[in-house]
Amino acid sequence: MKFIPFAIAATLMLAASAQANEAVIRKALLQQFPKAQISSIKQTPYSGLFEVYLDGQLLYSDAKAQYLFAGDVIDFENRRNLTQARLNQLQAVNWDTLPLKNALKTVKGDGARKLVVFSDVDCPYCRKLEAELTRIDNITVYTFLYPIEGLHPRAVQISKQIWCAPDRNKAWDDYTTKDIVPKNDGQCANPVDETIALGARLKISGTPTLIFADGQRIPGMVPAAQLERLLAEHAK
Repeated sequence: MKFIPFAIAATLMLAASAQANEAVIRKALLQQFPKAQISSIKQTPYSGLFEVYLDGQLLYSDAKAQYLFAGDVIDFENRRNLTQARLNQLQAVNWDTLPLKNALKTVKGDGARKLVVFSDVDCPYCRKLEAELTRIDNITVYTFLYPIEGLHPRAVQISKQIWCAPDRNKAWDDYTTKDIVPKNDGQCANPVDETIALGARLKISGTPTLIFADGQRIPGMVPAAQLERLLAEHAK
């Protein structure tokens, strides 16, 4: 029993030290980047580094904020990207808040498994993902038309034309597989601008971006076999 107070005191001292370091890091970063949004600062279990979640990026700092590191921390033994895993946690999305009515809905088989995809109509990797999705059964896919105009200048207009087509899903398939542009002016009521704003709020900077039923997100094109594993792993 006589060791318990000492253990508690040591724990409190470590916690106080970590909080002090976090305050030092926050102050130093705000001096250098006064407009930055620092969502969290947390001590990591490796090499005395602190993780800094700043403007949607995960960076690392020493305890005195003298050095700032950008890059991925890799667990070599387990071949795991610890930075990406942590980002997936920090950037998890509340599925129930997603406006699914603003997405194209595709149901295959019993549709039991759920997946959201933010996709740009002119993104080559999005098209590759579409090909992989044809190999997945028993799934409901919600595709948000998320044009990145800086990369694909026509994407906003074509996204609106796809939404305004009599059969949106067919128009999407025709354009992404055959480059057939829908024959309308895209002037119907459509959610494309709302989706662009939603993606900005969620800090989605690239396409495709996948969001699973438990809110976890994965950026980039995912092969069908890996997607099957992720759907099982991230089922709600």
